[in-house]
This record gives sequence, structure tokens and C-alpha cells, in this order.
Amino acid sequence: TGSRPKLVVSADGHGVVSHAGSRLLADLADATSLTAAFTDALRRLRPRGTGHDPGRIAVDLAVMLADGGEAIADLALLRDQGEVFGPVASTPTAWRLLAGINPAALAAMRAARATAREVAWLQAAETNNGIPAARAGGRGLPGLVLDIDATLVSCHSEKEQTAPTYKRGFGYHPMLCFLDNTGEALAGLLRPGNAGANTAADHITVLEQALAQIPDAQRHGTDILIRTDSAGGAKAFLHHIRALRSRGIRACFSVGHPVTELVRRAIRALPEQVWHPALEQDGTLRHGAQVAELSGMVDLDGYPADTRIIVRRERPHPGAQLSLFDMDEGMRHQVFLTDTPYGEGSVQQLEVRHRAHARVEDRIRCGKSTGFGRFPSRHFQINAAWLELALTGVDLLAWTQTLLLEGELATAEPKKLRYRLLHAAARITRGGRRLRLRISAAWPWRHELTSAFTRLAALPRPAT
Repeated sequence: TGSRPKLVVSADGHGVVSHAGSRLLADLADATSLTAAFTDALRRLRPRGTGHDPGRIAVDLAVMLADGGEAIADLALLRDQGEVFGPVASTPTAWRLLAGINPAALAAMRAARATAREVAWLQAAETNNGIPAARAGGRGLPGLVLDIDATLVSCHSEKEQTAPTYKRGFGYHPMLCFLDNTGEALAGLLRPGNAGANTAADHITVLEQALAQIPDAQRHGTDILIRTDSAGGAKAFLHHIRALRSRGIRACFSVGHPVTELVRRAIRALPEQVWHPALEQDGTLRHGAQVAELSGMVDLDGYPADTRIIVRRERPHPGAQLSLFDMDEGMRHQVFLTDTPYGEGSVQQLEVRHRAHARVEDRIRCGKSTGFGRFPSRHFQINAAWLELALTGVDLLAWTQTLLLEGELATAEPKKLRYRLLHAAARITRGGRRLRLRISAAWPWRHELTSAFTRLAALPRPAT
């Protein structure tokens, strides 16, 4: 083995760019009409029609967050590579844009995201097989699956509406909704740190915002499953989901439920022969776990009609937090409610479908590395706009995987996408009246990146 070659380092290179793969995200925002939609939504912030386009600034901020940036000052990476990203606003200009986004402009941005999402889904239908199915128990789930969950974001300085959290921290407590089919971030509601996790009104607000993001053809013509943990089991929220059917939305729910005394009595009364083996996410049997239905044994008065209650028990893994009931029984129990009718899946399939809600924890973890893990301002409204741009960055990554990537990278987490594609270095050359981006011939994922740019160029564009 030899030592590494000795280098002489200088900062005088020309025609060399880094993060070249992030141009893919910027071009995809244009191809899905996101940039144009943001421009229309934020037009009032450019009253004289001069200076930087506010829609373009918003897209550049979303691209920066998708690329892994954490602060508004990180726009410098795009701004200082004008040959790749074009003119990019200064940091003070970006601050002024965020400060000018009031609740009306924020609502317009959400509508702009819905417009771009419809274009992206139409492009997926024309170039692939449309939006992929969510999976659980080794099979695809019909329709769309929405996962709602809240998370804590710590803040280390005083900001508007930050407050102590139930975990003895300090910060915000946003509630989010992700589409399990693709990983898109449909909606997010920034809330104070002391906001309740089981507030029905907030669940309804987030769900309505998420439904508004789904194109009309899918919202009214596709089965929609809403999953939450036990915090979403409020009766008012479940009745709201049931009422969606009167609006032509075929919605059903699968929500966690606490193990109350009535539930414990019902579990103890179950005969052993009604327990069935549980399933893993690949469809194989789950060792040491069984499921059973408790419907008719637990009083569900006040819940929507035909609500079912199902329980899973399994041998606890090392370190599991057990209740006194679990320790007495020697098994860990988890219970959930669903209004999926009989005949549309066995209890094993319904249980493994609900357990797949845990994927939302991964979505949130990745989302925190894409912008909403920290908030830049002391002002609540600016931070709410920042959350919306972070969700836009999550969408750009999800659309990139759905429309432009294949194989392992089509399901990779953002960290891997950044390392392999977005942060690739390249060289800028000119010739034949063209500007060329030359990716290193030794880059291990050069073919995946160039293929993604080729697919992007071939995407159908909306008529103008």
C-alpha cells in the first residue's frame, strides 16, 4: 500500500461546479410548472415588475433545502454558480420575500403546489404507470394512502409561538401529512410546542389541506385511506372522515386506539383459537405475533357506524416499554380502529396495513433534513412560509424519484440521493454555441444522473 498522492491546493479554478445534480431539481420545478405557479401566487410581492421573480426565488429556496441546505444564507451555493443555476437572489432579497408571505400568500402557494402536483401526476401517467401503489404485507394497497403525524422541532432561541413541549423540550409541534405512495409531503401545519397531539381540529385542518393537494380525478375517483396513530383517534376527526363520503370522496380510516380497561378485559376474554398469525411487510409470517378482532366485545359508542377494533399481540423485543398489563400477559398489545368493511381484507392484512403507518416516522426524519428540522426566524409567519418551502423541497425529491429515477435510487432516502446525484461535481465547457455540463467520467453514478437529465428533457409539458 502506498500513501496518498501529494497535492498542491489553490482556489483559482475556473469552469468547475459542485452540486451539479441539483440543477435536475430546478429544471423539474420548471417542467412541472411549479415555478410559473409560484410566480402567479406571489405576483403581488413584485409590484413594479422589476428585480428577481418571487416565484423563482421560492423555487431556488426549495431547491436549496432539497439539496441539504439549512439556512437562507445557503443560497450562496446556487448564487455563486451562475453558469449552472442562473441569477439567484441575494440573502436579503430572499428574507424580504419570506417576510412578505402573509396567510393569503401562503394559501396561494399551497394552491400553486397543487397545480404543479397535478402536472407531475399527469406526467407520471404518460411516462410510467402513474402513481405507484403503497405496499403492505407483500402486496399493493388500492388507491392513495395518507399518513398524518405530529413531530417536535426543538428551537434554541425565543421565537413567536414556541413553547415547552410534552417531552420537556422547547420549540414547535408541527402536524404533517405524507402520501405513502410516493413520499410527497401533502400538507403541514406549524403549531406551538404545547399544542396537543390529539387535537381533532388540527387533524381536520391538515387532512383538508392534504385533500386539496390531490388532483380532482384522484380525489373523487380513488379510494383514500387515512392512517394515524392513537392521537388521531378523536371521535370528531373520525366522523369528519366518514362525512367526506357525502362529498364524493371515498375515504376510510385506520387509526390507533389506547389499550383501555375495557379493551384489556376483551383481550383476556378472547379464546386462543381466534388468534391468527400476523404478517411481516413482505407478506411472510411474523414470528411470535398474532392478531384478532375485538369488534362486538368493546363498546364503541360515539364512533362512526361499522367501526371495527383489531388487536395485535407479540413477544416484546428487548427494551420495549411495557404496561403492567403487558408484563402480566407476557405479550405486547397494540390496538387500532378501522372502518374498512368486512370482505375487503383479512384481519392480518388490515393489521399489517396499519402497521405500515410507521413509515411516516422515516418521512418526518428525512423531512427534517430537508428544511423543517430548524426554522430561521423569530417571526411565526416567516417560519410557516419556510415550512411550506421545505414541503416543496420534499415534493421535488419525490417527483424526481417517481419521474426520473429507476432501481435503488427511485426509493432511496434524501441522504443517498444527495451523496450520489445532487452533489456531483462537473465541468462547464462551451462549444458549438452550447453550454455543456460535463460530469466526471469516473463518477460511479454518472449514468444514473445523465439518464435522469435525458428523461427530464423528454417529459411532456403542459400546454400554454
